[in-house]
Amino acid sequence: MALFDVGMKVLDKFIPDPEAKAKAQKELLQMQQEGKLAELNADNIEAQELTKRQQADMASDSWLSKNIRPMTLVFILLVYTTFGIGSAFNINVHQPYVELLGQWGMLIMSFYFGGRTLEKIMDMKRSKDESK
Repeated sequence: MALFDVGMKVLDKFIPDPEAKAKAQKELLQMQQEGKLAELNADNIEAQELTKRQQADMASDSWLSKNIRPMTLVFILLVYTTFGIGSAFNINVHQPYVELLGQWGMLIMSFYFGGRTLEKIMDMKRSKDESK
């Protein structure tokens, strides 16, 4: 609900035209009813928690706690690359290991590069397709 109130205040301040403001308020209300504002609020909270985790890591005196996440990402990428190079020379690795490393890599990458970015893009594309 707080995000809705902030949105209404922003609309009041930045849209002087009453007709355009009414249209924007209607769209904001529709977003609230569809649960999109709650989703945006959850995304915002998730991003804040991620930032707090990273700040806590960097505030630590331990070298390992500052570097464990990046080192894990580098390790996973190196092993995955090694598997790829090995397959170029007909060295086959048991498929579940490759899949597991790929899943771990995606998990770690999503930590760094925003896990919801692709999902948001797909939702926007889906809503655009539905409106046609």
